[in-house]
Amino acid sequence: MSRIGNKPIDLPKGVKVSYAGSLLHVEGPKGKLSQAYDPKITFETKGEHIVVTRADEEKPTKAKHGLYRNLLNNMLIGVTTGYKKTLVINGVGFRGEVKGNILIMNLGYSNQIEYMIPAGIQITVETNVKITVSGISKEQVGQIASEIRGLRKPEPYKGKGIRYEDETIRRKVGKSGVKK
Repeated sequence: MSRIGNKPIDLPKGVKVSYAGSLLHVEGPKGKLSQAYDPKITFETKGEHIVVTRADEEKPTKAKHGLYRNLLNNMLIGVTTGYKKTLVINGVGFRGEVKGNILIMNLGYSNQIEYMIPAGIQITVETNVKITVSGISKEQVGQIASEIRGLRKPEPYKGKGIRYEDETIRRKVGKSGVKK
């Protein structure tokens, strides 16, 4: 029995949800999102709540029950408050800036790295070393933040690279340098 799938979702004010065919549409103050879903999962609006139910007790259907409930919940949060991830650049001379819809970063390579900012995502750079990725889709914000971090992953000896703000890097001790 899915414990997450059985929890009703609170419907925020000013948000419209429609589930026609096999597409979920959510429209709120920040924008619109849509998601395809399995027809064995059904959504019902009961007052201020949305209840997710499944058609049968087969294992794949049970697995999707909690998944689609959480996807709908993430969509509702996205169109009302949005999602944000913060990255920090560590290293001497490492910095980033936004020009138009391009994120330009100096990460210790011989050339600058230019990252095209996709539609629906906002990227801001504060104090040249703090990158904030924000948007309404949790999946897209996480993917973009992961791609930016992948451009220069933090290394364990000096901690240079791009890391998430809440991430801790396990540091290693370098060579001891003791000679006899």
